[in-house]
Amino acid sequence: MNRKQMIAGAAAVVTVLGVGTGVGIASSSDDDQPIEGDARRRATRAALDHVGEGSVIETEMGDDGAAFGVEIQLDDGNVVEVELNEDFQVTGTEKDDDSDEVGGTDDD
Repeated sequence: MNRKQMIAGAAAVVTVLGVGTGVGIASSSDDDQPIEGDARRRATRAALDHVGEGSVIETEMGDDGAAFGVEIQLDDGNVVEVELNEDFQVTGTEKDDDSDEVGGTDDD
């Protein structure tokens, strides 16, 4: 096998491994689509206005039946998800089920 064939073969292996890893990572993550652009600005503003002060940690389109979902870590460390309709009006607020993943402790 000449040098060009060995390099081409190695490049093919690296490409296959890289693509396989990327597919694995993409498949293992959830399907949440972040809100982008002006919609993100409007959704985060509406959510923060609703709950008061906090830090936005995630935004999602089409989350749990709502048009938009905004996860906010409150000043006390709890995480809530604010659900908004397509007009950026709050339709619900709930404590986020994975709030122990952000700034909390896992007592298990």
